[in-house]
Amino acid sequence: MATAYWYGPALNKAFSKQIDWVNDTVKVALVKSTYTPNRDTHDEWADVSAQEATGTGYTAGGTSLSSKTLTYNSTENTWTFDAADTTWTNTNGLSFRYAVIYDDTAPGKPLIGYVDFEEVVTTSNEDLTIQWAISFQDPDSGTFYSDSGIFRVSV
Repeated sequence: MATAYWYGPALNKAFSKQIDWVNDTVKVALVKSTYTPNRDTHDEWADVSAQEATGTGYTAGGTSLSSKTLTYNSTENTWTFDAADTTWTNTNGLSFRYAVIYDDTAPGKPLIGYVDFEEVVTTSNEDLTIQWAISFQDPDSGTFYSDSGIFRVSV
């Protein structure tokens, strides 16, 4: 199971108008297992880029997220950050553990968050798709749910 995390500085950059989830070019890049995420100090793509994965079918810098949305659910008091699923076609020799999400438009290319796949993933002549989906447990009922989205924030 994969787990998504925010980089600490991301919310500050969003509230100071450096990151615009919907209107900026937001990318997802694949990163090797040799990368050690630091949610407190890593704040720009330069902190990560040296550990980017390489392989056939993958372009350096990652790929742009499409159909990005930011939705508020007033019943559940949650914000959901979502995008269309991401696919790289005919990948080969691509070995990674993390998918790092960053704003490619803003100065410094601020980091937003990352997904830890919790193991090394290696491709062999195949399409690679990241299906953006959230699984969570309701703290009141204990019921487990699954929904579309990359990140969900409760307010």
